[in-house]
Amino acid sequence: MPGVADTDGGVVTSDSDALDGSERRQLDIVRRWGTIGALLLAVGSLGGGATPIYNPLNGVPVLGLLGRMPSVAMGVVWTGIFMIVSAWLVLGRFVRPGRPRLASRSQLDRTLLMWTVPLVFCVPMFSRDVYSYLAQSEIAARGLDPYELGPASALGVDHDLTRGVPNIWRETPAPYGPLFLAFGRVTSMITGDHVLPGVFVHRLLVLVGLGMIVWALPRLAARFGVPPVGALWLGALNPLVLFHIVIGVHNDGLALGLMLVGLELALRGLEPLRWSWVVLGATTIVLGAMVKIPAMAALGFLGVLLARKLGGSIRDLLKSAALMAVIAGVVVTVVCLATGFGFGWVETLNVASTVKSWMSPPTAIGFLGGGTGLLLGLGNHTEAMIGITRVLGQVVSVVIMIMLLWKSFRGRIKAMNGLGAGLGAVLVLGPVLQPWYVLWAMLPLATAVVGPRFRTFAMSVSAVIAIILPPTGSAFDGRAYTVPQAVAGAVITFGVVVLLSKNRIKPLLRRETV
Repeated sequence: MPGVADTDGGVVTSDSDALDGSERRQLDIVRRWGTIGALLLAVGSLGGGATPIYNPLNGVPVLGLLGRMPSVAMGVVWTGIFMIVSAWLVLGRFVRPGRPRLASRSQLDRTLLMWTVPLVFCVPMFSRDVYSYLAQSEIAARGLDPYELGPASALGVDHDLTRGVPNIWRETPAPYGPLFLAFGRVTSMITGDHVLPGVFVHRLLVLVGLGMIVWALPRLAARFGVPPVGALWLGALNPLVLFHIVIGVHNDGLALGLMLVGLELALRGLEPLRWSWVVLGATTIVLGAMVKIPAMAALGFLGVLLARKLGGSIRDLLKSAALMAVIAGVVVTVVCLATGFGFGWVETLNVASTVKSWMSPPTAIGFLGGGTGLLLGLGNHTEAMIGITRVLGQVVSVVIMIMLLWKSFRGRIKAMNGLGAGLGAVLVLGPVLQPWYVLWAMLPLATAVVGPRFRTFAMSVSAVIAIILPPTGSAFDGRAYTVPQAVAGAVITFGVVVLLSKNRIKPLLRRETV
């Protein structure tokens, strides 16, 4: 058939590759299913979200009702979670590599828009970090140093913004880069100490990051031989992105967006070699690191790609490394001085390690070692064991990163595969591990890995993590029964909806043959 149906980051899809009429109807069902889930999340968040201690919705007619029914509200939220995750899993069949007809880029974009718009109006869920952002931003707006003072010390324990910060973070300084705090300072100047406007402006900031991710993912995927729509599905449409970047308002979205855009801009300068593009891309990557430091790892793999372009010798590698180091040094210095925050962020990078979470494998092993010592009557050496296992984990992660850089330099693996695997190793073996950290590995790998085993593994990990994390992002203070009640209600509701819709969704559940 003549004509062009769509263009995906440089890959042109002909009309003959587009979904047929039956498949388009199935795709519409999947879209609507996910959209209903997003609407349920928006409604349920009014009572099941990670609201601040001072909840501005209390006493508001209708809107404040769900706040007095936490089990019902969380049941609504979990029903929405089940619907979005199931819709995303089924959507994956329309972008599966090797399929004769794939969904188009425009179809994926519209699906993302339909699922995202309702989530923009959600109360923050799954984490209370955004309230820390607001408090740290207010500290910066007052001319104080957020790298020296925590919210309680700078604002006072009774300040509305301090009261919204989890207790463990009220005395700790900001662990984020100066560029993010500069954005936050402007936000605080606009919204003051008003919680809802502050959350909304911060959400707009991470939506800019999501826009950068959507722009960069398909273009990077096309460069590394992966179907762009598959990268968008696994990356931007991933429930972890929707839940933790859009709803959770995590600044990881902005850092990831800058990192991926920087890589795409720099790679444009490698074919043919154009230094202006390389420098621009590297600068953008460093700006991402000035939001959150893991983005700096991309600079190493960009340096490897540049060294291979220059000739692939050790001398070329050293030249490339020197250039990346100079760019990093210049950009970091300019950002630190221009924002007025200086280099205090270097001393607060390990602030998160004050929390001892079982989710971090090194920390969990440390707890296990300490507990074993107690059972054997050797005394309580848990703190020492955690310290040792964390150091060992960080050493192993550095070794893994160096090995991946070397393999990428020798052409044994794709640079994006190395970046994703390296970031995964650094974060998994780090002192603290949060569910949204998975995205640092998932997004780069989505642009370079096409194998069915990885796809199945990534789908499973994303779906499980998306479902198991409570929406309130905090403990339940003796009300642990709320969670099983909410989950049970959501499972029953979801099951009933599936039964009522079985005639419509039955075609979606049939096994495809290629």
